[in-house]
Amino acid sequence: MITKDLIFNKIAYFCAKIELNNMVFLTRRARFNAAHKLWVEEWSAEKNKEIFDKCANENFHGHNYTLFVTVKGDPDPVTGMLINAKHLSKIIKEEVTEKLDHKNLNLDIDFIPKGMQTTCENLAILIWQIIEPKLQQCQLHCVKLQETENIYTEYFG
Repeated sequence: MITKDLIFNKIAYFCAKIELNNMVFLTRRARFNAAHKLWVEEWSAEKNKEIFDKCANENFHGHNYTLFVTVKGDPDPVTGMLINAKHLSKIIKEEVTEKLDHKNLNLDIDFIPKGMQTTCENLAILIWQIIEPKLQQCQLHCVKLQETENIYTEYFG
């Protein structure tokens, strides 16, 4: 039986599909190295090691992070670009990688709240919060932060 809801849902589906088909995505990659430790002060050393394993090293440990920042939107009709890739690179470099590279995430970074676990998940959210307000002509789509060869986080805001 055809109802108003069915028709509305079909129209909404096709409109979303058309919008997605016209959407362009651009991803910029950046790298940084940083040390951190995952540790809950209220827990014993044994519990921290049980939960966080090697990440609970009392003397910290490091990662070679790879950051992927993906923006989306419609290309400018004159330039053909969502955003000048050099401008996106400059935002990432000045706002994120220069502040994180070769730093201790638990001790050196003012935008990481004291006591927040410096997990890949939390870092991706914080990076989103830093980059998103800096974008004018496009939207932030995803922050992907790769911590190791086998582990990464994707945050879509």
